[in-house]
Amino acid sequence: MQRPWDGSIIRYPDPAIEVIDKRFKRYTIGNAAVERLATGYRWAEGGVYFGDGRYLLWSDIPNDRIMRWDEATGAVSVFRQPANHSNGNTRDRQGRLVTCEHGTRRVTRTEYDGSITVLMDRYQGKPLNAPNDVVVHSDGSVWFTDPGYGILMNYEGHKAEYELPTAVYRLDPVTGQATVVADDFEKPNGLCFSPDESRLYIVDTGISHNENGPSHIRVFDVVDGKLQNGKVFVDMKPGFADGVRCDVDGNLWSSAGWAGAGFDGVHCYTSDGDLLGKIHLPEPCANICFGGRKKNRLFMCGSTSIYALYVEAQGVQWP
Repeated sequence: MQRPWDGSIIRYPDPAIEVIDKRFKRYTIGNAAVERLATGYRWAEGGVYFGDGRYLLWSDIPNDRIMRWDEATGAVSVFRQPANHSNGNTRDRQGRLVTCEHGTRRVTRTEYDGSITVLMDRYQGKPLNAPNDVVVHSDGSVWFTDPGYGILMNYEGHKAEYELPTAVYRLDPVTGQATVVADDFEKPNGLCFSPDESRLYIVDTGISHNENGPSHIRVFDVVDGKLQNGKVFVDMKPGFADGVRCDVDGNLWSSAGWAGAGFDGVHCYTSDGDLLGKIHLPEPCANICFGGRKKNRLFMCGSTSIYALYVEAQGVQWP
């Protein structure tokens, strides 16, 4: 699935969009093509769309900055630098930016006035490893993964020793208390809730540092702030997933990478785990989010670039 990224004319419908199951056709648009919005980054991650401002933010982790793309003008600018080697980003139900920071090993919230509130940086008296990705439940609780990629080397943070096991956390908005909701992941990574928040999908990228490690997405039932009945949703070998998002129909859209052409990009699955289709990119995709005025534009953070595609699906996104 090759396409001319040099800007020359491409064929319609875009061959980068692959229908594997006929059910995927309802989500594709024949004259909508994958667009490269911006390029020149070292490791683009953590895309989050702000509908009230019509802009996209994402992390450029090794360059220690958060970038901004303006949908109305196409202009790209630096939103924050230094950014403490930020990784995953999301919004809470009040519209505030919530960020995982590798460099400071913490989860923060950016207030309306631009000031930064530390939500969590320690557990049981020990520093977190390096929070990776984050989602916010409708009850205000903050759920995040802590695989520690940011302390493995100096490229995406500051090299340091692990002081806590890798884990998935839930931070209670009322008490401020954190609990470990999952501790059996080798490298817990991207995560997202189903539309009704009854399920939580969590990616394990243990294969990235252990060739025999896990490379799957697991799904859990969410019951009273706890996870139950965990099972493998889909195995992503020979590559692996990273960031994931659901659409309003319950389909799971997953970034995919590190297996080369034909795999790298985005994979779309039904809630039962059936592969519907793929969006092929010329590089691994780290994270995704839905945005645009109708929440029907899929933004994709590749390794060095930001891509977008209009689809006939609407993302589950707040506010």
